[in-house]
Amino acid sequence: MPELLARCSSEELTEWMAYEHVAGPLGAERLDALFAVLTATVSNTARGKGQRAKEPKDFLPKWDQGAGKESADWQQMLAVAKQFTRRAGGTDRTGGPRGDA
Repeated sequence: MPELLARCSSEELTEWMAYEHVAGPLGAERLDALFAVLTATVSNTARGKGQRAKEPKDFLPKWDQGAGKESADWQQMLAVAKQFTRRAGGTDRTGGPRGDA
């Protein structure tokens, strides 16, 4: 974590976290999709007669669950980002006590 914080500002890290929350895991390998296929396969081998087959999409996390719902205001989102930054040992560079500078 210290190396990450030395290379990225808390603002950049927060932006990446927000992107990942909406788009799903970063990286070339989507392990969530791989495990969804595996879980569907195992689930279908254990299902009883007359039960509908499960599809991999039934086991995928639902990214961006906030879409369509009333989202948190920017002060709440900033408070969560600041809390994460503190826990990770980062530095708050928002400029003001409320973070709106």
